[in-house]
Amino acid sequence: MPDSAPDQTTKSKYGSAGNVNSANQSSATVKPHYDVLVIGGGIHGVGVAQAAAADGYSVAVLEKSRLAEGTSSRSSKLIHGGLRYLESFEISLVWESLRERELLFQLAPNLVRRQAFFIPVYDRTSRKPWVMKLGLLIYSILAGGQKNTRFRTVPKSEWDSLDGIDQKGLRKVLQYWDGQTDDAALTRAVMQSAQDLGADLFYPAHFQQATIDADGVSVEIALGEDAAEKTVSTRASVIVNAAGPWANDVLSRITPKQEPFAVDNIQGAHIECPGDIDKGCYYVEAKDKRVVFVMPWKGRTMIGTTEAKYDEDPDKVAALDREIAYLKEVYETHFPNRDSTVINHWAGLRVLPAATGAAFKRSRETQLPTNNSSNPRTLSIFGGKLTGYRATGEKVMKILKRTLPNQTPIASTRKLPLRDPASN
Repeated sequence: MPDSAPDQTTKSKYGSAGNVNSANQSSATVKPHYDVLVIGGGIHGVGVAQAAAADGYSVAVLEKSRLAEGTSSRSSKLIHGGLRYLESFEISLVWESLRERELLFQLAPNLVRRQAFFIPVYDRTSRKPWVMKLGLLIYSILAGGQKNTRFRTVPKSEWDSLDGIDQKGLRKVLQYWDGQTDDAALTRAVMQSAQDLGADLFYPAHFQQATIDADGVSVEIALGEDAAEKTVSTRASVIVNAAGPWANDVLSRITPKQEPFAVDNIQGAHIECPGDIDKGCYYVEAKDKRVVFVMPWKGRTMIGTTEAKYDEDPDKVAALDREIAYLKEVYETHFPNRDSTVINHWAGLRVLPAATGAAFKRSRETQLPTNNSSNPRTLSIFGGKLTGYRATGEKVMKILKRTLPNQTPIASTRKLPLRDPASN
């Protein structure tokens, strides 16, 4: 049984796949100076590159392996506002995410599609029907209250068509709308947009070390699969550390010493089972009250995710037997007559603020610490959601402009259409 990221060689109805770097060519030569140097080719790194290039700055992205190799190809593939974040009163996060969701529907219609989501409410469900309806009403209002953002109660006459959902003890089924994507394809598309605006991409490229001085940052980079193969130097006005679970390791390589940010790496596993889910995605409650999604994915059914603290090497993250069993049980409980054979599984890492207690209840707000609040030379991105990558890029550039020279923007990320270069 494989333990790998989702197959990236199959054409998806949510966006074409292919090798994650097949159409984002590595630039030939490292220039002697960049306004912005981004470390990490995940969705937030490429989002910052797009924002910087659109604002008229020279920018390069360093990726140690392949675009979207880490979390950005191992997510739940959802472009959503985060309905469950309303429980922790993260209203601003939900509002921003819903705004970005609607924008992505317009900018990337071939990559992000509106999808029906169903919430079965049972006698055993901890969230009562009126609570779910109130949450969905607030969700709809925050999304603008348009027809395609509203929710409904699914009549019993339609329950038999819901992909074999278990009807024992079923009290209500609620339907609302969110989005689904191919996360790796979306990452490629954003990087392609940045490259179209003049950004450079280097991979495999290993960040070795950096030294901050009064005029900027001196950076050493190793190019090639072997980190010692070819070392080159460049200068940057600012560095953006978008290395995700490896971000504190990046900070440890910068002089003067940078304080690590207090975070926990949280492992999330997914499994795939045979057969497609036809009606949409399902938002179901596990026995421990966590929300788990059951979703269509490239002709199969994907179930995820889990949440457990991970303290080992981020390069070695893999789905655990207990996570696979947990997700399999959730699927079998809600879809007892479907084939629950696990034919693929994988795991990724999310970066959350360090805290005690359940990761499920922690804030998903993006953290953007810098080395200097008035004249930052380094900025790190910790956390964040796939859906909000573009807004994060805007926020990062707003901070970095305290240091960068004034430039005339050449585009707006709010208007740039996105295309997956692998689909050409």
